[in-house]
Amino acid sequence: MKENFSQKTQQTPENIAREFDVTLQMGLSPEEALKRSEVYGSNEIKGKHQYWWEIFIRQFSSPFIYLLVAAAFLSFLFKEYFDAFMILMFVLINSILGFYQEFKSAQTLKLLKKYMVHRALVVRGGKEEIIQSTELVPGDIVIIDEGDIIQADMRIFQENNFFVNESVLSGESEPVKKNCSSLPIPAQQIYQANNIGFSGTTAVSGRGYGIVFAIGMDTVIGDIAQLSSETAHISSFEKGLSQFSSLILKIIFATLFVLFFLNLIIKGENVNIIEFFIFIIALAVSVIPEALPLVTTFSLSRGAMRLAKQKVVVKRLSSIEDLGSIEILCTDKTGTITENTLTIDDIYPFPNTLGENRAMETLLYGNLALSMEKIRKHQPNNAFDLALQDRMPENLKARMHEYARIRQIPFDPERRRNCVVVKAKACHELIVRGAPEEIFKICSNINSKHLEDLQEWLKQSGLEGKRVIAIGKKEIQYNDAMDISDYEKEISLIGLISFIDPLKHSAIQAIKKAKNLGVKVKILTGDNAHVAGAGAHKIGISVTVADVISGDELDAMNIDKQIATVENCNVFARVTPQQKYKIIQILEKNYSVGFLGEGINDAPALKVANVSIVVHDAADIAKDASDIILLKKSLEVIIDGIEEGRRVFANTMKYIKATLTSNFGNFYAVAISSLFISYLPMLPLQILLLNLLSDFPMIAIATDNVDAEELKKPKSYNIKSIAIMASVFGIISTFFDFVFFGMFYSISPQVLQTNWFIGSILTELVLIFSIRTHFVFYRAKAPSRIIMFLSIVAVLITISIPFTRVGQEIFKFNRPSAYHLFLIALIVISYFIVTESAKVIYYKYSKNKTI
Repeated sequence: MKENFSQKTQQTPENIAREFDVTLQMGLSPEEALKRSEVYGSNEIKGKHQYWWEIFIRQFSSPFIYLLVAAAFLSFLFKEYFDAFMILMFVLINSILGFYQEFKSAQTLKLLKKYMVHRALVVRGGKEEIIQSTELVPGDIVIIDEGDIIQADMRIFQENNFFVNESVLSGESEPVKKNCSSLPIPAQQIYQANNIGFSGTTAVSGRGYGIVFAIGMDTVIGDIAQLSSETAHISSFEKGLSQFSSLILKIIFATLFVLFFLNLIIKGENVNIIEFFIFIIALAVSVIPEALPLVTTFSLSRGAMRLAKQKVVVKRLSSIEDLGSIEILCTDKTGTITENTLTIDDIYPFPNTLGENRAMETLLYGNLALSMEKIRKHQPNNAFDLALQDRMPENLKARMHEYARIRQIPFDPERRRNCVVVKAKACHELIVRGAPEEIFKICSNINSKHLEDLQEWLKQSGLEGKRVIAIGKKEIQYNDAMDISDYEKEISLIGLISFIDPLKHSAIQAIKKAKNLGVKVKILTGDNAHVAGAGAHKIGISVTVADVISGDELDAMNIDKQIATVENCNVFARVTPQQKYKIIQILEKNYSVGFLGEGINDAPALKVANVSIVVHDAADIAKDASDIILLKKSLEVIIDGIEEGRRVFANTMKYIKATLTSNFGNFYAVAISSLFISYLPMLPLQILLLNLLSDFPMIAIATDNVDAEELKKPKSYNIKSIAIMASVFGIISTFFDFVFFGMFYSISPQVLQTNWFIGSILTELVLIFSIRTHFVFYRAKAPSRIIMFLSIVAVLITISIPFTRVGQEIFKFNRPSAYHLFLIALIVISYFIVTESAKVIYYKYSKNKTI
């Protein structure tokens, strides 16, 4: 699509009219328009339709879901209906959440259509008529008035003071003046195409006439829609969970396969195949962390509620964990770091005196040069006019009534100025306002010393990212027949006014907080390099104002240099939607990336980012592509969200570490010990009960308190590190399981099974209190009350159940002796001491601190 509008910027309107076989005055005939609609189709954004049931079925295509469904089936097989019900409930909850997320994301295309207005004013057969915007075809002559949304990409061939707001596409806050002139070289970017009206942008003043050359999916907005709809969003959390599930699946099946055949080889005919097969299945069920979906759902929901109190709306629960893993936060400057409103920053009266009257005179004449049409409607013409009127005190507003506006020449991009003739009492004055370098050329009261001072002030303003206009005046003898442009010479410079899009007060503090959390912030904006660089430097994102790369410069690099530049540079100016998309893609190869945006132009980048964040008044398409919506326009709430995400991640990791260590430690001990005795070391029902009781307090891990140290660095799922840690602590767990085995196996099967059951649960419970923190347990934050309560309940049930009829008759437990309980307590205490010591040593020498 880029090449399409690029070519049209260099062509004359007449050449384009001949290309589409239409006259600019008459337009298409109704018959020809109908024929073209059959050839080109409807002027609407289309995409592959996704049925709701396809999205729902897709939620079940993950290794972890397969594990849980298998566990539910096995629970039914053992008549453990409660376990089976709970597991299936976990699956259903997660599938519903995933379905909701994807279904809402699929609505992106529908929301884009809101930017294709329902009606359009066209010229057909020489007559103006209103048609449905979907009926527009290439070659149509369209008339756009103030307030209209442009319905297709078109080449402007006639205009009257025609300004268009393109911020939804370019990110540039200032309205763009459109003209009819052909460019000497084709425009490569949207902001360069001053003779093109783009679909989805809004006319803010004047009237324009255009010839349509692209509709529907062939427009620039259609190109964005295609990028957005084709980008499948897979969160870091989902990727990590999938890898974790695959790891568990491989370990379980490999171990059970080896175990089954080793028993056959060692025991031969003495193996009860059916009983042993059931035992193996129970072992498989015991090692599956079936409470993980419930733990994560509870933890994420709790995090979402806490964020809601901070004015943060979470659309996709898993994005809360992703927030905690953010290493790079990319943000559009306009409206997020800045206020997206120009304000007057400084006034430089000429000559540069300290007199307040000189400054007020500069401000007065700057306001007198506002567009006459807009003054009559009591509406400023553009962002500069808004800022000028807002700054004007009451006494100047009263003086404005002393002047009558007679004639004007609207702002011309080639002349880079506008002029107005006003009448005050008996004299007429010509006021010119525009780019300083152009105004200086026609001023007669500037000497070399003045020019040096003026240029120094302009240079400093430019370095600070300010926009500057110059105002001059001249008394003239006026008559209606005169060409006022002939009098634009020997002008007296009145002064200069600088404007700035102010930074949000909270932005600087937010950037400092981000650095403290190890989060790098990058700016991706449609603004020019000076403005972007100055803003970034002020809030501490870049070292110097010049540390800026433009989108064009990035495109000109080879891929290797692009990758290095994207990683090292923090400010990107004049970037297109496609370039934002590319930058996010490059960064995501090595980092977890969050993106904060608000316009249509941000939609593709929002879709591809690990975490997509928008402000509450963002474009609908941007909000729909997002994971998180900020009801309060502040970067600080994002940083708070990152902290909350890390808190959720830390608690989820506590469950994963505890369940992997204890489950696999017990799993291997029971499996290996089965090779050395003629009976099962633990019965299938006992294994399932052990699994249920040990998971009971772990479900509440989401409520646990988190050490401050856990929140200082980005977090991510590192399967290798998790596996190493689980192996280290799993070996300790397996060792103590063998202690239980060695101490009780020679007494009787029931004594071993009962005491090992009690010992296994108690060691798993104390493991939670050890592994929940990197510190020695007494230096860490105290565990939450609910974990303490549920752990005590689990201990009481574990110790008491062997004394009950249910425990003895159904689960085949033996009443333990006081001496055996004392030995079990000693082993559990020893286990806790060894685990604590190993933990301190592990975290002291471990290179990976992310878990």
